[in-house]
Amino acid sequence: MPNKASAKKALRQDVKRAELNKAAKRNMEHAVKVTRKATAEGNKADASKSLLLAQKLLDKATKRRIIKANTASRTKARLAKAINAIK
Repeated sequence: MPNKASAKKALRQDVKRAELNKAAKRNMEHAVKVTRKATAEGNKADASKSLLLAQKLLDKATKRRIIKANTASRTKARLAKAINAIK
């Protein structure tokens, strides 16, 4: 445990940030999962709607450095490619 006041505050901030990052990552992963599920079912309309949300959350996670930029870009490209393959 930290002894100094500034170290105690830093620990509190780290815990709070970790919780927020975990929640943001969980929401992002859920949006990607919903998009993949809609794509697997062949529902292009629902997949396209959920893709917009997934892209938004991926971009926000990248901006906050929860995931790397290339990971977000790759995920968005794969989701879009899968949706475009639906007939």
